[in-house]
Amino acid sequence: MADFVADIRDIKFTLFEQLDIDKLTATERYGAFGRQDMELILDEAYKLAREAMAPISAAVDREGCTIKDGKVTVPQVMHEPYRLFVEGGWQALNHSPEFGGQGAPDCLMLACCDLFIGANLTFNLGALLTTGAAHLVEAFGSEELKRTFVEKMYTGKWAGTMCLTEAQAGSDVGAVKTKAVKEGDHYLIEGEKIFITFGDHDLTENVVHAVLARVEGAPKGTAGISLFVVPKYRVAPDGSVGEPNDVVCSGIEHKLGIHGSPTCTLVFGQDGKCHGYLLGEENKGMRAMFQMMNEARISVGLQGAALGNAAYQAALAFAKERVQGTDIRQFRDPNAPRVPIIRHPDVRMMLMRQKAYGEGMRALLYFAAYCGDRARADASQSARERYEGLLEIMTPVCKAYCSDMGFRVTEWALQTFGGYGYCKEYPAEQYLRDCKIASIYEGTNGIQALDLVGRKMGMKNGAYVFALIAQIGSWVEATRSHAALAPLSSALGAARDAWTKVNGYFMEAAMTKKLLVPLVNASTYLSLTGDVLLAGLLLDQARIAWDKLVPLCQKAGVDPADGKAVSELAKQDPEVRYLDAKVKTARYFCLYELPLVQAKAAAIQSGDMSALYVRWEDEVD
Repeated sequence: MADFVADIRDIKFTLFEQLDIDKLTATERYGAFGRQDMELILDEAYKLAREAMAPISAAVDREGCTIKDGKVTVPQVMHEPYRLFVEGGWQALNHSPEFGGQGAPDCLMLACCDLFIGANLTFNLGALLTTGAAHLVEAFGSEELKRTFVEKMYTGKWAGTMCLTEAQAGSDVGAVKTKAVKEGDHYLIEGEKIFITFGDHDLTENVVHAVLARVEGAPKGTAGISLFVVPKYRVAPDGSVGEPNDVVCSGIEHKLGIHGSPTCTLVFGQDGKCHGYLLGEENKGMRAMFQMMNEARISVGLQGAALGNAAYQAALAFAKERVQGTDIRQFRDPNAPRVPIIRHPDVRMMLMRQKAYGEGMRALLYFAAYCGDRARADASQSARERYEGLLEIMTPVCKAYCSDMGFRVTEWALQTFGGYGYCKEYPAEQYLRDCKIASIYEGTNGIQALDLVGRKMGMKNGAYVFALIAQIGSWVEATRSHAALAPLSSALGAARDAWTKVNGYFMEAAMTKKLLVPLVNASTYLSLTGDVLLAGLLLDQARIAWDKLVPLCQKAGVDPADGKAVSELAKQDPEVRYLDAKVKTARYFCLYELPLVQAKAAAIQSGDMSALYVRWEDEVD
């Protein structure tokens, strides 16, 4: 299997040149971090991903997890990389120094996770859930709960999970039946949770579960759900691991992918001795859990983007090495030399498509994380509110669009490999299998689309939508009169206008009580929104790249508008090659992918409701 490769230049370009995260270091919250510090962190993250995580990925996939007598064992090769990971302080890079974190910006942590996930998704799933669960305790727990759990989880000594799903309560979280009965300073928890990622394992000495349950007499639905901390082992007075807490893993799932991630069925309180500790207030569990879920949704979107980018890099390397056929211009010559498949136009188009979506999704996710950082750190209240609104409305898009399109990128990458891509000796098929789950868990992508049109669009009287319209408009205006990019700016402006008309169409439907109109079109609308955002972000990158490319070309005596001449210069200068590719990537996306926005907008506004009224055999009302 080929070595793991990531485009560290693109990661740094997105962070430092597009988002200009140096601005964050001017704030009180992130003042301890400088540009040199952040670049060093990224370089070390890439080293850990390449040297410790990636080499075990295939072995972990082949071996998988085992369960015996209720105890789950992960592949042995995961233990040493996990030790390096936690000793390096990576688990809580962006969390509070008070509890063992380092207080770094979220966007820097996300970039590190981009590298880690691309190298080995399975290995990192447990860490992502642990920090999310620990942050829940930090945000909603009592001082005693914080002292007991948070630092041990942030430092990786203990792990954490999120326990929502039950057999009858998947996306319908309000149907949860797990019970919580108050007993002194704790609650007795009783119930069964399924599909719990890293619900049990042998990487840490304890696993701390964030569990949704109902107290006695609670209202029906989500209004009656409370949130509890439930450790696998109780904690002794001195903070050490104590006796078992009546939490048992009754089985693990056998899945399409992520084989090294134990997906567990957990039974709480089968002997009536499972102690849980309330987080926040009774019946306010969903409000607290949404903090973890929203954080997880950005992370799940990153899973799609990171695996897509890793698959693209593998496909690119293969296309440079795999020799097949002649140059198309010499196909009639039987003596023509055979060439690498990257010389074939169709293969180049596949690679360009992968590159465009991969880099666009990376920019979208980093921008979302940056908005979260600015919402916490900006001195201006109006700026904080603006960035908070952008993050709110982009979160379902980040999760659903990036997990959907990340999977498509792995598919296109596998296609680039041809028949070899379907074989386990090459990494493409594992990227594809591992990626698919991202569109399903942490709220299926259909649920994300409903959240976008049913909640986010109307929040604060549409303020978040207007903030997004303004943001897209800023990308249009910045390139409207640009010598090289004006036609792309016009294409983005037209797509923005089409998207805005759909917003108006949905508003009119809501006012006339045609509520099914936005709901039946929700997924198409989310996809349309993602297309426009990617085009805007890629065009913004092209503007920055062009302004850096021009002086390099002029220094070499090359006209930057002469595509062939710049291409020749790019053979000699890697920076010219990178910047020129940025411009061409934006051009490709705006001219080949962005036109789909018009078709999606037209389909939505057609008013067709066929999906609601077609009848299937044996369908039950």
